Amino acid sequence: MEENDIIKSKIHLIRGEQVMLDSDLADLYGVETRRLNEQVRRNLNRFPEDFMFQLTAKEYADLMSQNATSSWGGRRKTPLAFTSLGISMLSSVLTSDAAIQANIRIMRAFVTMRKRISELSAQQIQIEKLEMKVDRLNDYVESILHDQNEINEETALQIELINESIAQLNALQETNRTRPKIGFVTNVESTPHSSPDE
Repeated sequence: MEENDIIKSKIHLIRGEQVMLDSDLADLYGVETRRLNEQVRRNLNRFPEDFMFQLTAKEYADLMSQNATSSWGGRRKTPLAFTSLGISMLSSVLTSDAAIQANIRIMRAFVTMRKRISELSAQQIQIEKLEMKVDRLNDYVESILHDQNEINEETALQIELINESIAQLNALQETNRTRPKIGFVTNVESTPHSSPDE
């Protein structure tokens, strides 16, 4: 695994922030966790809550279970978590060349992670836009089908009325055909007449 990937694997999302734990940072800086925390406590005014905070027992337990690791075990206190701002500030209290180089690599890893999150956010926005378009299209199709159903019902009613009218006309015509004619009936057949000379 590349060093950048190792660093990224040590970045965790806690309280909505991307953070690294004191012990992981100490490993990367090549110092003991105790020494790193001593330096931080001597300079607490440089680490407000948006730079660094201490994990609760529950947060720490959740983090250990998510990462299935016991390498953080055996601590008397829960670890300190540093945001990218806090890690940047660490370079002012840990001034060894190794710590400065490690800090540069860590900040680059954070930038890569942010870029990736930004790309994912852009993709999410595109997906949400597509979902909205699909929803609008579904509404449009449903409205067309609803209108079509109404048209079909109206058309069916009109066809039924036309069929009834045709049936009534046919019935009337049939009645007229079978009814006996009223009035004087003449025989149209020619009968032989005797001439007056006979």
